[in-house]
Amino acid sequence: MELQQLRYVVAVAETGGFTRAAERCLVVQSALSHQIGKLEKELGARLFERTSRRVALTAAGEAFLPAARQALEAAERARAEVAAATGEIRGRLAMGAIATVTAVDVPGLMRAYHDRYPQVRMRLIDGMSEALVRGVREGELDLAFLGVQPSFRTDDPGLGSRTLVVDRHVAVVAPDHPLADRAGGDPVPLERLAGEEWVDFPAGLAARLQSDEAFQAAGLRRDVAFEAKGLGFLADLVRGGLGIALLPSRLVPQLPGLAVVRVAGGPVREERLVWSETRRSPAAAAFLDSVPDASGRTGV
Repeated sequence: MELQQLRYVVAVAETGGFTRAAERCLVVQSALSHQIGKLEKELGARLFERTSRRVALTAAGEAFLPAARQALEAAERARAEVAAATGEIRGRLAMGAIATVTAVDVPGLMRAYHDRYPQVRMRLIDGMSEALVRGVREGELDLAFLGVQPSFRTDDPGLGSRTLVVDRHVAVVAPDHPLADRAGGDPVPLERLAGEEWVDFPAGLAARLQSDEAFQAAGLRRDVAFEAKGLGFLADLVRGGLGIALLPSRLVPQLPGLAVVRVAGGPVREERLVWSETRRSPAAAAFLDSVPDASGRTGV
């Protein structure tokens, strides 16, 4: 069994066809098909069902694919370790980040990292904190930037974590809302806000739990009338007078046209950097060393 054969299997599974897989792997289709057929003969099982319309994994193929990916990742890590021993950082770096990171300039860090380590292939995806930390746990991501409530657990074995910044929430309201008169004044008690109509992120997400936990801790209930996944849409709903929202104070400068009211006993958000300790490649280690903490110091 050769690594090239494993690459071909993964490529066919991910692209859904032999032609597209051959294009990705920069080989002629006949060579790719021959190598996969050779591997199937060696394994004694067909990995793909081929029809005129589609190519699909068989049950044996479904079982084989995760192991093939793991073998390719292990080989890539081995090459990266050897390169690092000779002073060269190379390989891949898969990162995740919430769209509302404020503690660091993620694009700026990536640009500086690429300039220093051009041999590293970087990939960035944005998403919700829950999905990103799951990606790190499962090995799909090397590291991720999260925004979570203090109770959010990232202390799993094999998972490294560092808090980058802690931020308190403020209330944002439409300029003509009665609470807008309190902008810039003393903090408003959480009890005063409970009876308002609310705009928030979908239930169950860390971005929502930060507020839910604060109200639960205070023994208060509130009515979330409108839910929005995106920060921009959420802000538009507030501007339209459909409700008020609680957001981290560091995000507010990005949202013009809203009145900002300080809140007593409001939620807290932590921005955290998490990474895999068990799969910490040289490329990931080099990036982690470049991320500053709240005091400006770098390294983990």
